[in-house]
Amino acid sequence: MRFRTRAFLLCFVPFSLLLTGSFWAIQNVVQSSVRNNLRESLRENHSSIARLRSRTDLQNSRFLRVAGENASLKAGLQLLLLNASDGSAGIDALRTVEDQLRELCEQMGFDFLLVSDPRGKPLAAVIRSGDRVSALDATPLRAPQRGLLMLAGKIYQIASVPVDQAEENLGSLSVGEIFDFSGFSAPAVLIHNGVAIRSSLLGISLSEAGRAFAGCSGVAECDVLLGGATYFSLPLQNISFGDGYVLRSLQNMDSATAPLHAVLNEVFLTALTVALLAAMVFSLASSRSIVKPISAMIQHLRTSEGTGLLPEFRGDPSPILEMRELTSSFNRAAAAILDGRQSLEKAYMGFVGALANALDARDQSTSGHSQRVSELAGATGAALGVTGEALEEIRIGALLHDIGKIGIPDCVLLKPGRLTDEEFAIVKQHPEIGRRILEGVNGFVPYLGAVEFHHENWDGTGYPSGQAGMQTPLAARIIHVSDAYDAMTSDRPYRPGMSHREAIAILHRYAGTQFDPRVVELFAALAAQDQDTEIESLAEAVLQ
Repeated sequence: MRFRTRAFLLCFVPFSLLLTGSFWAIQNVVQSSVRNNLRESLRENHSSIARLRSRTDLQNSRFLRVAGENASLKAGLQLLLLNASDGSAGIDALRTVEDQLRELCEQMGFDFLLVSDPRGKPLAAVIRSGDRVSALDATPLRAPQRGLLMLAGKIYQIASVPVDQAEENLGSLSVGEIFDFSGFSAPAVLIHNGVAIRSSLLGISLSEAGRAFAGCSGVAECDVLLGGATYFSLPLQNISFGDGYVLRSLQNMDSATAPLHAVLNEVFLTALTVALLAAMVFSLASSRSIVKPISAMIQHLRTSEGTGLLPEFRGDPSPILEMRELTSSFNRAAAAILDGRQSLEKAYMGFVGALANALDARDQSTSGHSQRVSELAGATGAALGVTGEALEEIRIGALLHDIGKIGIPDCVLLKPGRLTDEEFAIVKQHPEIGRRILEGVNGFVPYLGAVEFHHENWDGTGYPSGQAGMQTPLAARIIHVSDAYDAMTSDRPYRPGMSHREAIAILHRYAGTQFDPRVVELFAALAAQDQDTEIESLAEAVLQ
């Protein structure tokens, strides 16, 4: 039987999908039903409030008409309009109107009264504070004809009536009552221009309410999170509160759905327990035929990770068709990777050789220098006990040690005579140039130290960094000695090459200052093993 068929028949995914889908669908149905009930409840509440407000507005309109027809008020308003620009007379008229407003406020129980001229400019106002009614500077007030007004930390519901004398309009009278949340059976939040200014929610600050309702701007129905509970909110649409004011009532959805969720959770917990037990039995049966071959392959991959190679997978064939195909594909991939690695190594070595040949081709007098230094350094490293990748770093680092001379001008590099101090300063830049050339290629990272520091001296007088002693990598110290030996024993346009014995004597003379004494001692010992054999021939013998 195919693996896909076994997984389909024995896995418990269908059980979990069925239970999850059913639970999600029923929860959505319950949530939708609760939301509809809350919506209807809020709308009925809004309708009741609107009817109550309508009766209140009707009653208030009668009071307003009575107040607007007050003869004393009309007379005082006429006097104020006539003497508004007359200093003392205007002030006396203002005090008269304020007294009339104060009397109306006390008689009719209003909390705020304001008279305005025909153009709507406030003229006089009074406000109630406790049992006392006092005059209020009307100049900065901008009371609406109808709606809400925030004044002195309190919110007033405003209604207005014109004040007419015969056919002439003298202005308008605005009456305000403190806006009271007590008429709302559901929690409510009053918002002005997106900022919550009043709330009947217990334990919820206005700033928290404002942040919660920030996403409800321009939306009728919305859900908000307040105090860790989810509320369903609707704006009160049957009553106008003026520009920028919105009153939103709320219902706690969590408390409304909690009993239903408790019942659903209990039912589905039982069903889930039974389904999981059944799925577990089937899963245990199927895991025996799946886990064993997969574990074997994983262990094989872990072994490969440690060696850096990807050998073919050899093991008992799996009875599962897909696992057999996977093993076969894995083995084909391992063979392809091995071939690619071998090809890459060949190309890599060819590229290194090409770089060294490109450098030697610039100066016929140094032809073969990089190859000879590589052989000398490799032999010396092997004699020091260096093996494996470390020895390869010495050998290839020596091949590349002068690669930076590619960046040195021909007029300096190929000069037949001795270099001036300025020209030698240019030549001394080649270790750093070599590093910059090679550091952009990941494969050359192990050789950067050998290339950059092969001219550092044992006593710290070398270049480019002035490193001393063991600060310089071993590969660079070995290449330094091998490079100096080959330079001294090679012919140059301005001098003939030294003999082997002369070069060895100079290396001994500068051991401990320019060169690592231990490397010089071993280098000389390699030559002393056969007085008739040149050191480069001896190096080739050591590497074989």
